[in-house]
Amino acid sequence: MGSIVDPLYLGLDLSTQQLKAVVVDEKLKILHQASVHFDSDLPEFRTHGGVVLNKMNPQVVTTPTLLWVKALDMLMDRLTVSGVDFSQIAAISGTAQQHGSVYWLRGADDRLKDLDPNQFLHQQLGSCFATSNSPVWMDSSTSQQCKKLEEAVGGPEELCHITGSKAYERFTGAQIAKIAEIRKETYNNTDRISLVSSFLCSLFLGRIAPIDYSDGSGMNLMDIRTKQWDQSLLEACATNLELKLDGPVESSSVLGTISPYYVERWEFSKDCKVVAFTGDNPASLIGMRLDQGWLAVSLGTSDTMFLWLDQPKLVPEGHIFCNPIDSEAYMALLCFKNGSLTREKIRDDCTEGSWDIFNQLLDSTPRGNFGNLGFYFHTHEIIPFTCGEYRFNKANEKIVKFTSLEVEVRALIEGQFIGRRAHIEDIGFKFDENTRILATGGASKNKSILQVISDVFNAPVYVQETADSAMLGAAYQAKYALHKSESTYKEITSCLPEPQLICEPFTDAEDIYGPMVIRYRKLIADIMK
Repeated sequence: MGSIVDPLYLGLDLSTQQLKAVVVDEKLKILHQASVHFDSDLPEFRTHGGVVLNKMNPQVVTTPTLLWVKALDMLMDRLTVSGVDFSQIAAISGTAQQHGSVYWLRGADDRLKDLDPNQFLHQQLGSCFATSNSPVWMDSSTSQQCKKLEEAVGGPEELCHITGSKAYERFTGAQIAKIAEIRKETYNNTDRISLVSSFLCSLFLGRIAPIDYSDGSGMNLMDIRTKQWDQSLLEACATNLELKLDGPVESSSVLGTISPYYVERWEFSKDCKVVAFTGDNPASLIGMRLDQGWLAVSLGTSDTMFLWLDQPKLVPEGHIFCNPIDSEAYMALLCFKNGSLTREKIRDDCTEGSWDIFNQLLDSTPRGNFGNLGFYFHTHEIIPFTCGEYRFNKANEKIVKFTSLEVEVRALIEGQFIGRRAHIEDIGFKFDENTRILATGGASKNKSILQVISDVFNAPVYVQETADSAMLGAAYQAKYALHKSESTYKEITSCLPEPQLICEPFTDAEDIYGPMVIRYRKLIADIMK
């Protein structure tokens, strides 16, 4: 680390609505934080929720690229005011909303290398972009391009096999194809294309940074096994696309030292290293410190499952990304729309809004619920792709109503997590005596729900403080990248508090719920006919 004594690590997170940063020390203790909220701090860009909706076509959702640049100018000022000693920053890494893309004009790379430290970034980079507005993950205007991508390789399942996901409208491959098709001049004027993560990295590196494996695997363009762009998909998107993307790199790569701009303007050490930036979902896996055998259950508006996989497996309605910690491993991401809002609706219907009464009803009903099982898809679900309420008695007969409120409540919670377990098993996760569940999100404070999760998965449930897990994951990655030759990621993060054990499964849990998972698969298959 050269001349840097008592090194610090800087992690950044460019999300949809704000740009945040955290500085941690060698023990990964948080020393400083700062943020810039786009709508309130940068009102001149007229964003709402950090984005701009196209008035003619609301499916088109973008963010002004220069907003992100100006936000970084403001963030650096706020970090300075908070007392950060930039000369002690040994390494920087970052994360950003997945699937967004930035289009650099010819000459932008040279401009990044020759920045004037006496001027703000946004004053110098305003003319560096082929399009002033960057497509982001909320955009859903690329249905035709998605179809072409799938057709190029023989259908959605083959695309999923190659890239880890079937074609999604928000994914970058379809977004690039759309620009190349309907805005040919913009595409032809584009010299390089970045993801939002590699774009932010470029601002620190002083040259256009490569895309990392993990974020690159969320583009529908990369073969997740070879870690290279798939030629058939590149050709299906646009001409000369490989030249505009450059080759992807390992997520923990040290890309170089920080741009002289930061050395002169902010007094960073010239030895400060810039580590590859990645997407928010991979960074969350880093921040939650997931390892083999661990399964993260994020209990929010949607329920999201993160898990570590040794080998990729076809997931038609989920995503397989390259693992940001181990380039030979993978991570899976499954999202279920009917999460907390569905739980709240049944709570309101059964208990007039009381979680205390809801938990009493849940706890008073025996595990297995007398054989009753319910599936509640109030919003059209992703996995399985269906909508509606389905109630079944122990004979697997569909019924209109359960006999009591407590049966209804337990049917909801058991049905949700029996389904989660079935789909996680389908993608290759092996439940055994080493399995551990890490619960996060709002419902992770509800021990009654966590006990059901523990029983259904037949594994102990833990919780830990994971606020801003993506941003912290970026800071942890900065340190890991510098030390990975002598220490494992687990060793580097061992100074952090261990997750807290909340509940363990009852000894007969697998006898009860193993058969119910089999029932779930049969009942859902009948529903989907």
